[in-house]
Amino acid sequence: MNKIKDIPNNERPRERAIALGVENLSNEELLSIILKTGVRNYSVKELSNKILCKVKNINELKNFTINSLSQINGIGTVKAIELLASLELGRRVYYINDKKDIKLNNSNKIYEYFKDIFINEKQENFYAIYLDSKSKLISYKLLFKGTINSSCVHPREVFKYAFLESAYSIIVLHNHPSGDAAPSPEDEAVTSSLMKIGKIMAIPVVDHIIFGKNNYFSFYEYMHNNKIRE
Repeated sequence: MNKIKDIPNNERPRERAIALGVENLSNEELLSIILKTGVRNYSVKELSNKILCKVKNINELKNFTINSLSQINGIGTVKAIELLASLELGRRVYYINDKKDIKLNNSNKIYEYFKDIFINEKQENFYAIYLDSKSKLISYKLLFKGTINSSCVHPREVFKYAFLESAYSIIVLHNHPSGDAAPSPEDEAVTSSLMKIGKIMAIPVVDHIIFGKNNYFSFYEYMHNNKIRE
């Protein structure tokens, strides 16, 4: 087992990051910095290689869960959480920044820009995206996980962040892991309730988009096409 302290200073990941910048480090070195230390019988470099051997390319790291990472010998729950937290933080930074200056003013565009957050999800996730007066993204929040119904989707949570972010309007999103984007009666009830409260709060919920497999359902499009007034 080659410990970090046995490696010459100028070859250690942290020292190389200082000298060269993190963008010039290898995947193994970046993982070593995140994991920080090794465990009994395995150095941090060996742990990093164990993780990399489990994927064909670095993009597959996003498919790991706490449980699957913890199955790797030497990676306990704490290290698994630290790694996944780093991946999630990076995803949020780049995901939001990529959309800050884009007008999210139609359902197809919203579907294209947000479909990636539902890839490989095995349960329903309910998001609210908060827009400014020009329909540009301020932020988005994962508010609920699990089967969507009126008892779990509490308007208080949806509108709390709208006020905190000074949002002009809201669009809510959730996925159907079955791949069928058709709305359920529960989806219809949640949508009706949120839209009515949005009118009262003067922060309209302009759409609820359900993400299926390579398809979506937009309540705004449905009501507009059928000339239904909420």
